Amino acid sequence: MIAAAVLVCALPAVPAMAQTPAKPKVALVMKSLANEFFLTMENGAKAHQKANAAKYDLLSNGIKDETDTSSQIKLVEQMIVSRVNALVIAPADSKALVPVLKKAIDAGIIVVNIDNKLDEGALKEKGISVPFVGPDNRKGAKVVGDFLAKQIKKGDPVGIIEGVSTTYNAQQRTLGFQDAMNAAGAKVVSVQSGQWEIAPANTVAAAMLNANPNIKALLCGNDNMAIGAISAIKAAGKTGKVLVVGYDNINAIKPMLADGRVLATADQFGSQQAVFGIETVLKALAQKKKQADLGGVIETKVELVAKGAKS
Repeated sequence: MIAAAVLVCALPAVPAMAQTPAKPKVALVMKSLANEFFLTMENGAKAHQKANAAKYDLLSNGIKDETDTSSQIKLVEQMIVSRVNALVIAPADSKALVPVLKKAIDAGIIVVNIDNKLDEGALKEKGISVPFVGPDNRKGAKVVGDFLAKQIKKGDPVGIIEGVSTTYNAQQRTLGFQDAMNAAGAKVVSVQSGQWEIAPANTVAAAMLNANPNIKALLCGNDNMAIGAISAIKAAGKTGKVLVVGYDNINAIKPMLADGRVLATADQFGSQQAVFGIETVLKALAQKKKQADLGGVIETKVELVAKGAKS
């Protein structure tokens, strides 16, 4: 009887503990932290968490370079083991990350996609729905390309340096550049991947300039690749003769915009990209929504950045 009395007395403490609300753990998994854009994204996320410290905890990480897909898959697996409540991801590959994200969803983790859109076919094949929060990359690239088009003539040869070719945002930015060049009557003589990185883009740009001595412009899928292209143009002795545009509006590109080495770029508000995703998952958690209840696209803004351009 004494033992039973002790047990009865102990019982109320269990549900009381269970009722204590725990802050959700939100994981942010990005691409290369060697890219200033993703460092800016991470800083924005950390600032948001600091301002909302009572609402959630943040775990953030990234990979060593833009093509390190296997390491990003391992990061997601680590987040599953860590029992995070939600995962906001900028996938290094639009298809390769889908299977591990399916594992996360099966483990009860809310998943939201930012920056680079996951492949619709791959999602459908796995029977999952993941909302995308981010800008229309094709539209943004076309705005940049349209601005460039005012500086060249019909029939002028141009080259496109795109990001990792298996990524949706690289493909969409290339399409946006092509839309603008086709509308202007310019001739796209080469499309090659610069892997989102400075050094590979420098190599690609040098090859393009060598193969096409009369090339008038290089349209780069991000600002890192624009920086690589500028170095190649300088090495070829063509500074001022070949126009360059980029995408992202990172700090490193701003002096080049100011002195004309870069004609234009697109600002997709990197510091807020992860924040938009985090706010989406926090809302889903607060409303006790399941992954199956989520989907579609939440479009965020993108603006042209150039001298004399109206935002």
